Amino acid sequence: MTPIRVVDSITELQPADAGCIALSGSHGGLSSARYALAARPLLAVFNDAGVGKDGAGIAGLALLQAHGIAACTVSHTSACIGQAASTLADGELSHANAAALALGLRTGQALASQIERLFRRPA
Repeated sequence: MTPIRVVDSITELQPADAGCIALSGSHGGLSSARYALAARPLLAVFNDAGVGKDGAGIAGLALLQAHGIAACTVSHTSACIGQAASTLADGELSHANAAALALGLRTGQALASQIERLFRRPA
């Protein structure tokens, strides 16, 4: 099974977390994406933080896509910002980069059921 890391802040990821599913409460902006990029998870999940001006709350998805890392956000209306447990339990996918879509993730659907379906299969 793919390891899952549930972290309130993406800054908690370490190089040893490479290849994990990183479920965070962090916004999906560029600063958060840089922390994810350093750790190189298979998938990084963020909160869209309301998307924000000029798409700042989801800007990190494109940066991670450019480096071949799947990334997506849950809607700020579905999960509490800064609380990864809420990301997993309550989050509904709102945005995803092409790498995340290629893994089979779909916007408009609950995150928890998609993680269960795609990544918690027995090896």
